[in-house]
Amino acid sequence: MPRDAKTISKNMSKIHSKDTSIELLLRKALWHRGYRYRKNYKALPGSPDIVLTKYKIAIFCDSEFFHGKDWEILKIRLEKGKNPDFWIRKIERNRNRDWENDKKLLFLGYTVIHFWGQDIKKHLDECLQAIEDAIYDIRFSDLPEGKI
Repeated sequence: MPRDAKTISKNMSKIHSKDTSIELLLRKALWHRGYRYRKNYKALPGSPDIVLTKYKIAIFCDSEFFHGKDWEILKIRLEKGKNPDFWIRKIERNRNRDWENDKKLLFLGYTVIHFWGQDIKKHLDECLQAIEDAIYDIRFSDLPEGKI
């Protein structure tokens, strides 16, 4: 089904970088569990979607397409589609930028967690458990030995 440029432009304009449905879902779940956070925290590299400043945890909610989940498979699909050079270059830039921002955050002492959108939608409890495991590790790694 071919789409005209106007339809494509309208669809692309609906894609947001902030307050996406997956971010909202994870943020609401964290809030209900009593965790307070900063959203789209510009003081950190990459402006993480959610930052638990108390624990130095940066969380990114990544869409599968724009951040290149299963990149080798997706790249082959893009090569067969429309405007492959643009999309391959764009997603590779996104992946490289994500990697660079992760390195910077790690250097600043942050724990970096990435979740794919579908994982948040289908396995929210597991995502929350991963965050709580990271919090537990951080809280108890600061204690002197034998002081639990």
